[in-house]
Amino acid sequence: MDNIIEVRNLSKQYKELKAIDDLSFEVHKGEILGLLGPNGSGKSTTINCILSLLNFSKGSIKIFNKEMKPTAYDIKAKLGVVFQDISVFEELTVYENIDYFCGLYIKDKNKRKQYINDAIELVGLEEFKKFRPKQLSGGLLRRLNIACGIAHKPELIFLDEPTVAVDPQSRNNILDGIKKLRDNGATIVYTTHYMEEVEIICDRVIILDKGKVLATGTTDELKELASIEEKVTVEINNLEEKYIEQIRKLEDVHEVKYNGNILLVTYKKGKNNLLELMDYLKRENIKYNKIYSERPTLNDVFLELTGKELRD
Repeated sequence: MDNIIEVRNLSKQYKELKAIDDLSFEVHKGEILGLLGPNGSGKSTTINCILSLLNFSKGSIKIFNKEMKPTAYDIKAKLGVVFQDISVFEELTVYENIDYFCGLYIKDKNKRKQYINDAIELVGLEEFKKFRPKQLSGGLLRRLNIACGIAHKPELIFLDEPTVAVDPQSRNNILDGIKKLRDNGATIVYTTHYMEEVEIICDRVIILDKGKVLATGTTDELKELASIEEKVTVEINNLEEKYIEQIRKLEDVHEVKYNGNILLVTYKKGKNNLLELMDYLKRENIKYNKIYSERPTLNDVFLELTGKELRD
């Protein structure tokens, strides 16, 4: 499998803080790689080192099989970067903004015109070409930000929180556009605080914390790392403590939590846990409103590995 990015033994030190600690990983050609980690895990520092926006203490970074340096302009011409902060010109229209950023790489006017229209179609801004940024909603503004970063059809794209604080329609539009970029041959490094997005679009995931790789794999492979095998959620009003203690003693139970009339029972293993819990509730004549079972989620694995929620 071809590697578009190769990071080897990367370390970055800020005085007493080791932001990246002997980090090594690859990004494969044609994949959407989700780079996940709680705040302060080293994600932004890693990306900035890859882009040669930061010097690093030791290690090596290759992009397209070439060493990445601040002066590697041939590599940079093939990159698209969309940071979380919106970076557009308020005095220019949607079309003019995209034209400006695309023009930094594409000098042929006819080719650039086609690229601009492709980018506008990709993010769904056909009806807003003549609008200025201040006339756009937050979601439309994020779409414009993405179009400006990818209009020159880069081979490698970095997307940092591209859907933060957007409406559902814009989020779906952005996610569909990202998948189209991948399907058209781009390789994408994607950071987000929305775990459901990772499940939808990422081909592979790397979980970082304290500058180290804690785990890597597909979402299904990562879920296999969970120490629990099943979660059962029950909506019960005013459940007495004695019943909670009895449930804790049931076979294969890993943990029991009861909060706000929601009982959460996790199991280490077993296939008939839901039925056994229902039988117990029936025997004790405990009334419940809802009950359902689910497998461990990616968020469960993330919490187990890092001890933090994704937004911590």
